[in-house]
Amino acid sequence: MTDTPLEAALAKLTDIQRQAVEWKDGALLVLAGPGSGKTQVLTCRIARLLDGARDKNFRVLALTFTNKAADEMKDRVTAFVPGLGERANIGTFHSFCGQVLRQHGVHLGISPDFAIYALDEDRRAILEDALRRAASAGEAVSSEDGRYLSLIDRMKERLIEPEDAEARLSRFDDRSRIALVYKLYEDELRRVNALDFNSLIFEAHRLMVSFPAIAARYRRSHPYWLIDEFQDTNDAQYRFVRAMAGDAFRNIFAVADDDQIIYQWNGASFRQIQRFRADYAAELIQLPTNYRCPPAIVDAANRLVAYNTNRTQAKKPLVAGKTDLRYPPEQHIQHRVFETDQEEAEGIAQEIAEKGNAQWGQIAVLARTRALLEKMRAALQQRGVPSTISQRRDDFLSAELRWLVASLKQVVRPLDKRNVTVLIEAFNRIAEIGVSVDQVIADAEATGRSYLATWLAAAGREIASSPKRRLLELIGKLMKEPSGARKVTEDILAEFERAATDTNGESDLTEDVAAWREISRDISKHLGRDIPLDQFLQELQLRSKEPSPTPGTVTLMTIHGAKGREFDLVYVIGLAEDVMPSYQSRQKGDASPEMEEERRNCFVAITRAKEALILSRAQSYRGWQKQPSRFLVEMGFAE
Repeated sequence: MTDTPLEAALAKLTDIQRQAVEWKDGALLVLAGPGSGKTQVLTCRIARLLDGARDKNFRVLALTFTNKAADEMKDRVTAFVPGLGERANIGTFHSFCGQVLRQHGVHLGISPDFAIYALDEDRRAILEDALRRAASAGEAVSSEDGRYLSLIDRMKERLIEPEDAEARLSRFDDRSRIALVYKLYEDELRRVNALDFNSLIFEAHRLMVSFPAIAARYRRSHPYWLIDEFQDTNDAQYRFVRAMAGDAFRNIFAVADDDQIIYQWNGASFRQIQRFRADYAAELIQLPTNYRCPPAIVDAANRLVAYNTNRTQAKKPLVAGKTDLRYPPEQHIQHRVFETDQEEAEGIAQEIAEKGNAQWGQIAVLARTRALLEKMRAALQQRGVPSTISQRRDDFLSAELRWLVASLKQVVRPLDKRNVTVLIEAFNRIAEIGVSVDQVIADAEATGRSYLATWLAAAGREIASSPKRRLLELIGKLMKEPSGARKVTEDILAEFERAATDTNGESDLTEDVAAWREISRDISKHLGRDIPLDQFLQELQLRSKEPSPTPGTVTLMTIHGAKGREFDLVYVIGLAEDVMPSYQSRQKGDASPEMEEERRNCFVAITRAKEALILSRAQSYRGWQKQPSRFLVEMGFAE
């Protein structure tokens, strides 16, 4: 009798991995080093919990930090236990909080079809509207108070309510004004039924605290929780989990690595791991074996991170577990030194070019800053090597896709004045017309027609060409039949693709259409093809609009962007003092939290390599002489 997919996966686990997977009840912290098989442990545990309770209907909750990680976990669980995947509720913190607010936000006055404003320009516009409205009503505010938006963000990240803001801002002379602006901003979001990115966790936390019966319902329906990359949780995320768990719930399975905390600027901290162990009396299991990197890289990583002090006591060093080595030991780690940063970029680019296009797709160049990557991209381009700087995109690049998204939003939210502005301006660029935003809004409000219908009439009067008129006809059709959004969207994308044929596949539009199809496919796969349009748009706002790279393309990434990724051959460039580690971290001191984070950055970078690692530095950057990075010294590659 052949094994089921789950049985086959369980049979391949090591003893310590199996111990984690089979953990029964109670809190557990799994310290999982890079390449230790943590995703397999997480997904096997979820699948095993579901497989062992086929006659039950509870769900398992798993929270991650990227949609890519969530999608991969869903795919694995579905493959392990066909037919049970729907009972695995896997998503990012923000996606799950959005789900919670769709179902229960009405208790806070939030309608399920809320908009998500993830872009800074949208949030600034919301605050400007709030200030304008308040000033006209006699409040002592002005447009200059828009400068407080970043401070409002920080308060929301700390779960500070508007009514508590003044007391918490005691060191600010203008604290009462800041508190007023914060309240006006929140009131305006509520007035237009919108949330910004930080609101998702802020409001979900408020819901759990204000309505403990809702938290209890989630504990009953989801009796097992798993949290991936737990070291990256900030205070708000931790407190949200705490509020949902209540006083007695303990079935939390947290996977973390305190050597990969590289989001201190976003509130991630070693203290979160300590808090978890203290708050939940969590047991500890360690997964120190690295199956990704050759032994030389594992040894270098251990030497490097041993210089950090903010780590779990008695943490085990990484153990090399990779046995299928492609290259001889002397090629596993190499060190390059160049005269200048320009020579570094050109030297590395030439080396990559000579490897041939068969290898390019499995090569990554990692750097501390984007500026170094730009120089690298130019050097590769000169040699005919295709490359892409991989980074999260919160919005589409092309006017066409921005217009499409805005049109879909306007169908769902016909009174959204901010969105209709985006819609009109994007279409003006596409069709090279000049429809006035103010005129459309004024005409709509004077006649009682919707903004979208008024704009369609105005744009129709200015357009003669049939392809552009076709777009208007499709949106008109969507207005009448919102349930046909999928078909109308496909027809619009087909029009865009026809228009893009003259660009030889190199335009922003081509990239955006590819990204849309990829995102749409993932959302449909994991949430269903028939999800409501408003839910689709909420999920869309939370996902990166970056398309997958073209095969045979060298990947250029900042180290923060590379976390969770792996490549056959990795180049880490810019290993010089004031570059990596940065000048700012050096100013903070050798034993500072900032310097420890820089060291963890380097640790993350070198452990992305599956076959070989090249460490590179120049003797001068931007004309300034630089010493070798202390991290090279600590790993034994410089003195």
